Amino acid sequence: MASVRDGNRTTVVTGGSRGIGAAVCRRLAEDGHDVVIGYRSDAAAAEKVAEEVRAAGRRCLTGAVDTSDAGAVDRLFDAAAELGPVTGLVNNAGISGPNGRLADADPAGMRQALEVNVLGYLLCARRAVREMTAAGGGAIVNISSAAATLGSPGQYVHYAAAKAAVDALTIGLSKEVAADGIRVNCVAPGTVWTDFHEDPERPARVAAAVPLGRAGRPDEISGAVSWLLSPDASYTTGAVLRVAGGL
Repeated sequence: MASVRDGNRTTVVTGGSRGIGAAVCRRLAEDGHDVVIGYRSDAAAAEKVAEEVRAAGRRCLTGAVDTSDAGAVDRLFDAAAELGPVTGLVNNAGISGPNGRLADADPAGMRQALEVNVLGYLLCARRAVREMTAAGGGAIVNISSAAATLGSPGQYVHYAAAKAAVDALTIGLSKEVAADGIRVNCVAPGTVWTDFHEDPERPARVAAAVPLGRAGRPDEISGAVSWLLSPDASYTTGAVLRVAGGL
């Protein structure tokens, strides 16, 4: 059976049908990964990204998954076995939840956001660690946010809190599994041009506050993710790599 030790790379990307996740899938294909795309509901969008991965000469599977459901996560990883042992995970699936002041936030919306943005990452990492230990090693990259340290006041404090939890997960898990040959790192984007934002023009509106003077592009995030999964980052674990234009 192929493993990370002999160069085979199969990487699961959650939230891979759009935005940063889609850019990550395309970049990983270019850099030699077979890709498993986890998506929430838009099968057509996921398949379009899968076609791009295959056009780059790599194998690709897609699977619907609610990452906050342990059974659904297990089914995605079980399906991934068709491509070989999973040696990479990009924990990317996330939602903003309610926008606005915390005092006005809907508890159900906050709960859902925390389940996806924190519990979902934990469940995916839990299963990935099991797979990678058996495969002889691997790498996990969690997608956090500059919001984890900026706090996002007046917008979504609960989301910022969730991303701070992702940073803590990255640091703690990296120490826990280092002896198993598994690296765990994090990329913390700033504001990026995707359809994640409740206000589609928010990236343009915040540009003046960014030291580099603009919002980021998904491909600028995907490059950082690919590096952290690569042999070039073999001595990097527990890192939170901020890709936020200076914020």
